[in-house]
Amino acid sequence: MSEQGGTQDPSDQLRKDENTRQSGGMWRKAITRRDVLKLAGIGGAGLLLGSLGTGGILQAGSAPVKREAQDLAGSGVVDFYGAHQAGIATPPQDFVCFAAFDLTVDAVAQVRKLFQQWTEAAAVMTSGGMIGSSNDNPNLPPSDTGEAAELVPSGLTITFGVGPSLFDARYGLSAKKPDTFADLPAFSGDELRPEWTGGDIGIQVCANDLQVAFHAIRNLARIARGKAVLRWTQEGFQRSSHSDKAGATPRNLMGFKDGTVNPNVHDPKTMDEVVWAQADDGVPWMAGGSYMVVRRVRIRVEVWDRSTLQDQEATFGRHRRSGAPLGSRDEFDQVDLNAKDENGNPLIPMNAHVRLARGDNSVHLLRRSYSYSSGLDRTTGQLDAGLLFISYQRDIAKQFIPVQKRLASDKLNEYIVHNGSAVFACFPGVREGGYIGDTLL
Repeated sequence: MSEQGGTQDPSDQLRKDENTRQSGGMWRKAITRRDVLKLAGIGGAGLLLGSLGTGGILQAGSAPVKREAQDLAGSGVVDFYGAHQAGIATPPQDFVCFAAFDLTVDAVAQVRKLFQQWTEAAAVMTSGGMIGSSNDNPNLPPSDTGEAAELVPSGLTITFGVGPSLFDARYGLSAKKPDTFADLPAFSGDELRPEWTGGDIGIQVCANDLQVAFHAIRNLARIARGKAVLRWTQEGFQRSSHSDKAGATPRNLMGFKDGTVNPNVHDPKTMDEVVWAQADDGVPWMAGGSYMVVRRVRIRVEVWDRSTLQDQEATFGRHRRSGAPLGSRDEFDQVDLNAKDENGNPLIPMNAHVRLARGDNSVHLLRRSYSYSSGLDRTTGQLDAGLLFISYQRDIAKQFIPVQKRLASDKLNEYIVHNGSAVFACFPGVREGGYIGDTLL
């Protein structure tokens, strides 16, 4: 993420220049960081690309922040280098490809080499280039798999993190493990499956074109051969920026607006308090990074589809059409947990999701989640569809875990099951000339 600055909105100029660069659909030259800074007229400061509003089933958060229209050009470049990794406070793109890897090497030097290779490839792919120099030599395998050739970068971001298992005895890193960084405890209602759980490394790839996102994961996996293997993957989607020009809050597969409440990514103080790890947290190598929680939440859509609208709204504590809290009219109205109906009963039921997730409103998370559909579950004959919940926070033990424990009595649990879970420490951003994870390795 880069910092806000300047008075000119560079997005219009970026789009004009982008149209000039394209001829017959061919991407000719990627926008460099220097180009972006010149267009923005902001010298050494960066450019803040919009606001974050997509969310997950978890609704903990600060005061509502109304989503802005998507101002990340669908074909634009998001700089890979910066103080923070892109893909955390970046406006949510249309698609995600998430991949967890397990390392197969014995020495930390080999881990370092892998991250150096991944850094070089990620910087090229996010700028719209082709990896390597052997793509036109008929006597060698191409160094890029090629399915994104001639495609624009589509707002591609690649975000890297490492799991608690990286800090076992293999690589001599145990002394650098953050004290509270561990696999999540068992929560009420969990039905975790090993094929959706854990990983030494987690990589979140987001883009406004699914082929561009898949291309990135495929090439990172190819580069990792001999050093790491895929443990699990999951693709996800939200309503596209083309289908909703206003950039309204996306709806989840239950039909409800999802992500109304999120911290304000424009406010550096809020981001430092809620999202970015700080040097005085006791883990210097994580300063400027963030801790990511990933939960694969299957929705029992067939059961949900048979429930009445009244029951659905009571489950969430919000109106389906507007997204407003029960008893209110606007999506961004404050949630009034003390409101009563004419009989003196709470307007928002005591087991409603919004009530339990909100609590005393002291715990906040940054959510960046996507719906998923993985076809038919042949064991049950039902759809395997739901939510790939992703949240970023400064401290998982102080933020995510208390909220998730509070949700044990959530009425929503009648319709969902958590069958995948992982946590990752996402490094601070990469400086040009460095590599992802260099603060640790």
